[in-house]
Amino acid sequence: MNIADKTYDPTPARRIACIGLGTMGAPMAVHLQRAGHHVTVYNRTAAKATQWVQTHGGQCASTPREAAQSADIAITCVGNDDDLREVCTGPQGAFHSLAPGAVIVDHTTTSAEVARELAQAAREQGLHFIDAPVSGGNLGALNGVLTIMCGGDADAFARIEPVIAAYARAVTHLGDSGAGQLAKMVNQIAVAGLLQGLAEALAFGQKAGLDMPQVLNVISQGAASSWQMVNRGPTMIADQFDFGFAVDWMRKDLGLVLDEGRRLGARLPATALVDQFYADVQAMGGSRFDTSSLIKRLR
Repeated sequence: MNIADKTYDPTPARRIACIGLGTMGAPMAVHLQRAGHHVTVYNRTAAKATQWVQTHGGQCASTPREAAQSADIAITCVGNDDDLREVCTGPQGAFHSLAPGAVIVDHTTTSAEVARELAQAAREQGLHFIDAPVSGGNLGALNGVLTIMCGGDADAFARIEPVIAAYARAVTHLGDSGAGQLAKMVNQIAVAGLLQGLAEALAFGQKAGLDMPQVLNVISQGAASSWQMVNRGPTMIADQFDFGFAVDWMRKDLGLVLDEGRRLGARLPATALVDQFYADVQAMGGSRFDTSSLIKRLR
C-alpha cells in the first residue's frame, strides 16, 4: 500500500474507530493516523487489522463494538447494506459502545434506505449518522484526494468535516440522511454512461486504423475530455484493466441505482443497458477488471 505524502490541516486529535480495512478503508485509516488522530482499527479478517497496526501504528480491536469503545467518531467502509447493519447494530456492532453524541461516518456505497434506517437508529441512541459515500477509487484514497458526498445532520457534519478532510479533496454536505447515497448514484449513472461512450469511441477509432494515442491527445484537449478519457483512455487502448474500480463493484452500485430508480419512477434506460454490458464483461471472466473494460465487448 503506497500512501502518498500529504500535508494535513491541523485539527484536534480525535479518538477514531476505523471499521473495514479494504481497498478504500485501509488507506483512509492511514491518513487519519498520519494526521495525528488516535486510530483503532477493526477488520473482519483479523490478520489484516494486526498487520495494519504493525505497519502504521494505532491499535486493533476484535469487534466493531470494541473498536468504537470511547471513540469520538466511528468510520465504516464495508461491503453492502447487510454488512453495514452488522457492524453498526449487530450483536457486536459499534452502536452498542459509542458514547452519546458520537458520530458514525459511513463511506460504504449502500442504498439510501439503509442510510435513513441507521440514521434513525442512531438518533434513538443519542448518536449521529452521516452517510458519506466516496468517489475517486483506490488511487483517490491512497493520495488522500477523494470526493465525499454527505447526508445527515448539518451540525454533526461540521464536526467531522475537518477530520475526514485528511483523505479528501472535496467534502460536501448535500442534505438530510440518504442525500449522500443518492448523490453517489448520480455519480455512478454519469460514470457508467461516460465509460460506454468512451469505449465505443476508442473501439471505432481503432477499427478505423487511426493512431489512437495521437487522437486521444487531441480530443482530450477539447469538449470530449473527461477524467476517464485522460486517465483510462490510454490503458483502454493498451488493453490494460488490472487496476481501479472493479466490474463487480460497479454492478453492485448500478443495482442500487436501478432499484432506487424504480422507487422514484426515474427512467434510466442507458444505465440499465450499461449494467447488462458489465454483465457481459463478467461472463467473459472480467469480474475484477477495471470498469473501463467495457471496450473488451467491442473488440
